[in-house]
Amino acid sequence: MLESAVEHRMHGSTFRSYVSPASGSEELCAWRLEVAPGSRGVRHRVGREEVLLLLAGTLTVTLDGVTAEMTAGDVLRVPRGAEFGADNNTADPVEAWVTTSVGLQATLPDGTVISPPWAN
Repeated sequence: MLESAVEHRMHGSTFRSYVSPASGSEELCAWRLEVAPGSRGVRHRVGREEVLLLLAGTLTVTLDGVTAEMTAGDVLRVPRGAEFGADNNTADPVEAWVTTSVGLQATLPDGTVISPPWAN
């Protein structure tokens, strides 16, 4: 059965959730991420492993202090506990498909813990 997307916005990005506990999933979460041109993502430490598949654009990612560029077709695995950030330094939007397990939390540099609704 096709899933309908539920849209969330946070830190200048759009998260279109297709699979989450809200849609009946018990284990997996999946969403389409859209990062606006010129956006700088908020660095955070992830509480669950994530996988990003870049669909369009160029995304500058930082994983545990190492920075690299992703282009369409590239895949990045973000290990549990890693510090992660994603910036769109271009004039074009970026689109990615992201998957993780239910219960993902993110810890911000100031210690704030976020439980994003698209993964809980």
